[in-house]
Amino acid sequence: MQAFDLVIYGLAAALLVAAYLRDPGLPLIGLKSGLRLFLDILPRLVAALVLTGMLQVLISPEWIQQWLGRSGGHRGIFVGFVAGILTPSGLLVSFPMMAVFYQSGASLSALVAYITSWSLFGFQRVLAWELPFMGSRFVLARVLPTLVFRVPAGYLVRLLYRD
Repeated sequence: MQAFDLVIYGLAAALLVAAYLRDPGLPLIGLKSGLRLFLDILPRLVAALVLTGMLQVLISPEWIQQWLGRSGGHRGIFVGFVAGILTPSGLLVSFPMMAVFYQSGASLSALVAYITSWSLFGFQRVLAWELPFMGSRFVLARVLPTLVFRVPAGYLVRLLYRD
């Protein structure tokens, strides 16, 4: 357990107490709502974690170095950009994947392009979460202005850190 986990548990406990103080029936309603959300997310989470684990054992460090490494040049930034868009799921998948890329020899500039692209436009997240919950108008309004940041972020890192 990490220190931040304790903060999350502490906040959850504090909100439980606050809900109880407002109305003793509210904690049960909130817990049921949270359970419904958990059951909705669980199948996606399990599939995403299995997918990530399989990718980690199937993609060799040599491949990472060739396509995302320092010797990859411009290609590394563009592959990072595309990989960020295509990486499924959330933080539990993208950050472990990025750590594996880094440990296998990916360049800093490719990793920045990857995580910037993932955080600004994760294809799976848009399809599974944003479109169903927020609609296409919101998705277009959020995605279109961010197109200009992804690849330049990788080049900026290359320039600043001589990567």
